[in-house]
Amino acid sequence: MKKLLIVLAVLLGGIISAFALSANSYEDHSVAGPFEDVVGAIKQGDVSGLSRYLDNNVEINIGGKANSYSKAQAEIILKDFFSKNQVKSFELVHQGGETSRFGIGNLTTSGGNYRLSFFLQKKGGSMVLNELRFESK
Repeated sequence: MKKLLIVLAVLLGGIISAFALSANSYEDHSVAGPFEDVVGAIKQGDVSGLSRYLDNNVEINIGGKANSYSKAQAEIILKDFFSKNQVKSFELVHQGGETSRFGIGNLTTSGGNYRLSFFLQKKGGSMVLNELRFESK
C-alpha cells in the first residue's frame, strides 16, 4: 500500500510539472514582437509606434504613388496620412514569413478603405519595416 501511494505521488508530481512547463512555454509565445507591435501601431494609427521599426530607407506606396523615403521623411508621410485618415479598424487577413515577415490587412479609416501591406525584414539583430502599401479599395 505504501509503494502504491509513493507511485501515485510521483505520477501526480509529474503531471503537475508537465502542466507548469506547458503553461510557461505558452506564456513565452504570447510575448509581443516587432510584427505584433507594428500591427498594434497600425490599429491605433500610431506613427511613433511604427517609426520604432522603420528602416533607414522605406518604400511607401499610397494610392499608387510610390517612392523611397528616408526614415525622417517616412515619418512625415505617415503622420500626414494618418492625420487625414483616422483609423477606425484594421483587420489582419494574411501574414507569413520567418526571417522576413509580411502582413496584409483591411484598413478602415475616416478617409476611406485600404488594403494595407507591410514588410518587415531582419537586419542585423533586429526586424525593420521597409515597405508599406496603402491601396484604395
